Amino acid sequence: MKKIIFFSIVFLTVFTGFSQEKKDKKYTIRTVAFYNLENLFDTVNDTLKNDEASPIMKIKGDKTAVYKDKLNKLASVIVQLGKEKSNTSPAILGVAEVENKQVLEDLTKTDFIKEKGYEVIHFDSPDERGIDVALLYQSKYFKPVHYEAFNPNIYADNFKKNTRDILLVTGYLDDELIHVIVNHWPSRRSGQAKSNPYREKAAYKVSQIIEKIKEKEENPKIIIMGDFNDDPINSSFKSVLKTKTKKNNVSEGDIYNPYEDMYRRGFGTLSFRDKIYLFDQIMFTSPLLDKGEKDFSSYKMFKSGIFNKQFLTTNSGKYKGYPKRSFSWGTYIGGYSDHYPVYMYLIKETK
Repeated sequence: MKKIIFFSIVFLTVFTGFSQEKKDKKYTIRTVAFYNLENLFDTVNDTLKNDEASPIMKIKGDKTAVYKDKLNKLASVIVQLGKEKSNTSPAILGVAEVENKQVLEDLTKTDFIKEKGYEVIHFDSPDERGIDVALLYQSKYFKPVHYEAFNPNIYADNFKKNTRDILLVTGYLDDELIHVIVNHWPSRRSGQAKSNPYREKAAYKVSQIIEKIKEKEENPKIIIMGDFNDDPINSSFKSVLKTKTKKNNVSEGDIYNPYEDMYRRGFGTLSFRDKIYLFDQIMFTSPLLDKGEKDFSSYKMFKSGIFNKQFLTTNSGKYKGYPKRSFSWGTYIGGYSDHYPVYMYLIKETK
C-alpha cells in the first residue's frame, strides 16, 4: 500500500522588513488555533445520545484509564500550539468532536494546561452521533461578550439532518473586537458528490452569520475555523464563501484563506485511503490581512500553519505517515487525534 508522509510545515506570510523592524519595536503575539479532538467522549452512558457508538464505549477494559490518557495526550499537544512565538498556548482554541461540556472541563483541568485558566463555551447540538463544536479561551487574553449557536438547517429527502451547530463567539482579544465562527461541516460518508450540497448549505449559513455581524459592525474582524470536511478548493469555499488565496485579490470584507496555498503545495491535516486532505483550516476577513502596508497598530495575521510534529505522526506500519490517532477498530492505540491541529499567529505592535 502506498504510504503518505506528512512533512512538517509552517506556512509563513513574510512582510518585507519585519525582521529588521522587530529589533526596534515590541510586538504582542497571540495564537488562534483549531483542533479536531477525535471522539472525545466520556465513559458515562448518556441515554439521550447514541454515545454507545463512540470508540471509548466499545473499549473492553479500563475505560477510565483510556479517557484520562486521551485527555492528557490532547492537552500535551494544546500546550505546545503557538508556544514557539507567543510563549504560551492558544489564546483562542476551537475544537470539534467533543461529546459535552464536561469533557472539555476535564481537559482544562489536566496538569498540562490547568494553569492556563481556560474557559469553555459549548452548546449541545442535535448531531446524530452526539458530537459538538466548542471554544476554549484563556480568559486573561480573550473576553467573550456574546455567543450563539446556529443550526445550518440542512435537509435531505425532505428530512432535516441532525448535524453539528455552527458556533459564533464574539469578544475582545485584548482590546480588539473579533468574531470567531467554529465549524464542523457534514461528512463525506455518503460520498463527496452526494454530500457536497450539505457542506454548501453549511457554508451558506456561515455567510448569513457574517452578514448578520456586518449589520452591526462595519468591516468586522471575523475568523472562520473548523473541520470543514472539504478542501480549500471545493465549491463550499470558492463558490459560496468566495474565499481568496492571493492577497492582491482581497477587497474589503473578503475572506482570505492561507490554507489553499498549503493544499496546492501538497500538505494536509488528515488522510483516508492513502489520499491527503486539508479539511482543517482557519480563514479570516480582510481587516486581519497585511497586504504589505506594514501597519500593525491592530492585530494582523503573520503566520498560519499545520502543527504536524513528528510525535503526532505514525512512524511505522500500515498507516505510516498518517496522524497518530487514538482509536482503531474499537481499540485504543494511544495516539492523539486522526487530524493535525492548525493555528494562526496574530501580531500587533505594542504601544
